[in-house]
Amino acid sequence: MSNGPIIILVEPQLGENIGMTARAMANFGLHDMRLVNPRENWLNQKTYAAAAGADFVLDGVTLYDTVKDAVADLHFVYATTARERGQGKPVHGPSDAAINLKTRASTGEKTGVLFGRERTGLENLDIALADAICTYPIEPSFSSLNLSQAVLLMGYVFRTAVAEPQLPFGQKNRWPPAERSAVLNFFDFLEEKLEERGFFRPASKKDRMSLNLRNILMRIGMDEQDLRTLRGMVVRLVEGPRVPYSKQQKREAAEKAAKISDPDNEE
Repeated sequence: MSNGPIIILVEPQLGENIGMTARAMANFGLHDMRLVNPRENWLNQKTYAAAAGADFVLDGVTLYDTVKDAVADLHFVYATTARERGQGKPVHGPSDAAINLKTRASTGEKTGVLFGRERTGLENLDIALADAICTYPIEPSFSSLNLSQAVLLMGYVFRTAVAEPQLPFGQKNRWPPAERSAVLNFFDFLEEKLEERGFFRPASKKDRMSLNLRNILMRIGMDEQDLRTLRGMVVRLVEGPRVPYSKQQKREAAEKAAKISDPDNEE
């Protein structure tokens, strides 16, 4: 199922778990797996044995150093967790999440689902990079799921998800959703400017304030134009109003541009 979500495993430790996850993905037509900083020598005989023939998933795995890098080219990301994290993100069950993922895929969006470490799950900073949380309705007194089991459940609900019938009209989006890399670059730019102006005070609360700020902006679901508008707004607040060009300045700028574009110019 080529339009399925990308499965992203964060710092998996056991090759057998990665192999079983590949098998679970192949069962339901999910082929694209990304690993963030897996344990060294994760791909071995035990990994392939646990995959039970899903070698094509393992052979297509891409590796990343950070979660930020792994989600940079995606438009929408779920973070899976069994615990409430207090980040104010939308929380969906697997069925609703699957319908949302399938609907987004039908419009050409690239989506992904983050799964955490075998022992500790995802950290708050990982979840901050996601748009929403997906959690399963499991027994609260025993909420631990094996990594491959968690992926298997997501694969099943995605495979069987049925979206609502097509409506005669809906919200029209003039611009495509912003790529995660562009959104994260804007966050870095915004936080740099806020730091310069003493926004993060006291310093001991900077990490929490930064996390709250990112969660606020992630809830918007920005498209490319939203991002350009927000970035331009911050630039103007920082640099002040634009100074209108005089006729002389416009003429000099045009002449400079002409020289740059002239291949015969030897200056």
